[in-house]
Amino acid sequence: MIPQEAKARAANAWRISQEHGITQADIAAHVGASQPQVSRILTGECMRVSRLFEEVCLFVERFESGVTVDAVRGNRDLIDALQVTWDGSASHAKALATVIRSMAVLRPGQRSSVIPGRKL
Repeated sequence: MIPQEAKARAANAWRISQEHGITQADIAAHVGASQPQVSRILTGECMRVSRLFEEVCLFVERFESGVTVDAVRGNRDLIDALQVTWDGSASHAKALATVIRSMAVLRPGQRSSVIPGRKL
């Protein structure tokens, strides 16, 4: 069964999605899941905490608290990708940051223009 803490987190994610007008379909498209899977997570009907549970919650939570240092540090895929691609130089960090910001257009409901330096 899903722990009470996780149910509370799912309920919070549901509240945030409602307040910000984020549809289950938008969340599903972003995390690569089906809308029914997202629905089960947000309503606390999922049976266990999974990677998908974490992805859904993180996606929704950033609309309320933004991207936090803890969220970045806790995202192993992102850290691994940076370790593989970044050569450690300031100029390369700036170039990678530009590439990452340009990917904002891939977010559901995002306009086609990207504002440099805009926080998520």
